[in-house]
Amino acid sequence: MKLELKNISKSYGTKRVLENISLELTSGVYGLLGPNGAGKTTLLSIICHLLKPTKGTLLLDNQSKASYFYQNLGFLPQDFSFYPSFSGLDFLLYLAKLKGMSRSAAKKDAERLLKLVGLSDVKKQKIASYSGGMKQRLGIAQALLNDPKVLILDEPTVGLDPKERNRFRNLISELSSDRIVLLSTHIVSDLEAIAKEILILKDRRIAEKGTANQLLTLIQGKVWEVIIPEQDRHYYISHHTVVNERILPDGWVLRIVSSTQPSPNAQAVTPNLEDFYLYHFKEEVTL
Repeated sequence: MKLELKNISKSYGTKRVLENISLELTSGVYGLLGPNGAGKTTLLSIICHLLKPTKGTLLLDNQSKASYFYQNLGFLPQDFSFYPSFSGLDFLLYLAKLKGMSRSAAKKDAERLLKLVGLSDVKKQKIASYSGGMKQRLGIAQALLNDPKVLILDEPTVGLDPKERNRFRNLISELSSDRIVLLSTHIVSDLEAIAKEILILKDRRIAEKGTANQLLTLIQGKVWEVIIPEQDRHYYISHHTVVNERILPDGWVLRIVSSTQPSPNAQAVTPNLEDFYLYHFKEEVTL
């Protein structure tokens, strides 16, 4: 199983959104990381054949036909709509019909997927009664109908509480053993533990790619902690990228991402993926 993107570009008139993106994906979780407006949704829409690229080629198992992608791809868009009067089971059966599945196959698959995402007990309840996390899990279930080879998830954990997000990550990790999962997000903690490879989308291109550990080596020695008096806090926040801060009885501890030592008493600390994100996207991120 292999998904290939070859020199994918997308423009709207004179506005360039994506430029010469080339990737080769196999089984496992891939994280597409970038700030809002970076072009993540555009790229996913092109892969799903909802948008045509201005140039470039898409191949799935060396097949380029849109029909082959439709047969083998599941998609959870960022803004996914439900029929609130439908039950969870009825909704899956309806979408299975649209996918061309037989009634018997659809019933069997819907029951299996509702159990997989933990919704069997509420399968006959109206979707209007579901929580946000339950709706996201139902969204995952519909994307998995007919056992797709590729699963595309656009900002799937936005609005979920920490418990639901953790459950969601565990589910995605489990699903990735025999399929390609491409997960777009700007929540870095969703990727740190489960992504086989992280793709950094910046300035219309894939700026970096690698495992979390590989990416973190790029900012080794560029993350600092410093203790400062209260009166200096505004200066540091104004002149440096401050990842977080905490108060002590005798001052403040600031965690700073900087290529140079921000002060003589700053100590280098072990970086994490959030530090990497802010280092790469400090111009786009409002702290």
